[in-house]
Amino acid sequence: MGRWVCLALPLLLAACAGGGHGSWRGAVQCAPYARDHSDINLRGDAASWWWQAKGQYARSPRPREGDVLVFRASRRLPSGHVSVVREVRSSRLVLVDHANWEPGEVTRHAPVQDVSPRNDWTRVRVWWSPVHAFGKTVYPTYGFIEPYTPGNS
Repeated sequence: MGRWVCLALPLLLAACAGGGHGSWRGAVQCAPYARDHSDINLRGDAASWWWQAKGQYARSPRPREGDVLVFRASRRLPSGHVSVVREVRSSRLVLVDHANWEPGEVTRHAPVQDVSPRNDWTRVRVWWSPVHAFGKTVYPTYGFIEPYTPGNS
């Protein structure tokens, strides 16, 4: 079973693309879920949200409740990933809600830990419930999209 999960995880996480499915209630995807559960109204692949947000929403290297954390596209996350910040526990720990991190599931209050050398949230580790611990993989991120227009935060 473990080998199957390791092989299938990248393919299942690729479902974070937000195109064409309308709402997270259909196929479980991170982008439609984040759009439906935040005040950020962007579409398309999760990784593209960072660049789409420019000029439309404020972007920040620091988390606030209600922000959307944007993961960069990578080999493991070909379309990137987005998570909605529900609680800021410390400068290095937030709890997020997100879809399809665990294949086909919506996960609520999942810990995400900043492991970047400069505490700027550019590298994170994410809680993996099947092992009841943070995953070993470090994921690159852009930062946080805030549900405010630039200059109004």
